[in-house]
Amino acid sequence: MEELNRDSVEEFKQKQKTPIVLVLDNVRSLNNVGSAFRTGDAFAVEKIYLCGITGTPPNKEINKTALGATESVDWDHASETPELLQKLKADGFKILAVEQVSNSVSLKAFQPEMGQKYALVFGNEVFGVEEAALALADTVLEIPQFGTKHSLNISVALGIVVWDLVSKLS
Repeated sequence: MEELNRDSVEEFKQKQKTPIVLVLDNVRSLNNVGSAFRTGDAFAVEKIYLCGITGTPPNKEINKTALGATESVDWDHASETPELLQKLKADGFKILAVEQVSNSVSLKAFQPEMGQKYALVFGNEVFGVEEAALALADTVLEIPQFGTKHSLNISVALGIVVWDLVSKLS
């Protein structure tokens, strides 16, 4: 690991973060939660919010995919996603829900603003982002897809969206 020049957990906690928080809205799969932590660590997001029924650390299943990222990435639990989103809006975050809806904006076309803080909302594996949370979104992003399924696993969608925003802000 030393040859890879990786930050220690303490160094990571002290470094400047990407102005992004992740909001997991009632995500059932603990593997998806662990993957969110690992992606959050990889791109140095500010925080992960685990909402509703979303599992929280410490948890053996989360740790399987997080590989220690629950120690480096700040997180908090919120019982209600809409209440959290209202608080984040008041704190200056723009809310970006990731969902397939009629008024969505293609991720490819979306251009984030430098200096703006973003909260990325990812929903339940079956039901998606809850309606009350969608209503609070400043923008609903959709990942362009070309196959027959038109859906992605949350961990995959999260990685794509975070990478896209980080690369556009770099």
